[in-house]
Amino acid sequence: MKAFKLVRVAYIPDGTFGVLFDEDTPFCLTLEREWKDNKRGESCIPTGTYMCRRVQSSKFGDTFEICDVPGRSHILFHWGAIEDDSHGCVITGEQYERVYLKPDFINSKNGLLASGKPFKEFKQRTDSIDSFKLEVKDGI
Repeated sequence: MKAFKLVRVAYIPDGTFGVLFDEDTPFCLTLEREWKDNKRGESCIPTGTYMCRRVQSSKFGDTFEICDVPGRSHILFHWGAIEDDSHGCVITGEQYERVYLKPDFINSKNGLLASGKPFKEFKQRTDSIDSFKLEVKDGI
């Protein structure tokens, strides 16, 4: 069975930042909500091992849902820029950077840039499978 690993490298007020590996190959960065005791829609998921299954999202199209997270459902892999885009899901990206928020461009948060390309690569890496194992852990 295909296996991915999400290694979290930073927990800060702007979110939980990590690296996503396909087996042992790192291929994109991740952003989740900060840890808030696994609260639905507001927290990153607990560390652990999960099964992920292919789903059709009305907003994100063909993607994967992280299943069997205690007390949670509809946790998807998708694109975005800041933790507010996550709602408890895992966002893929290519570069960590300060993201300036519209409409005033004065306020900013740490986030991800170039989210579409890594999400496309994630979809290519999962093109021929309907499920995979995901290990979520802290540190490298």
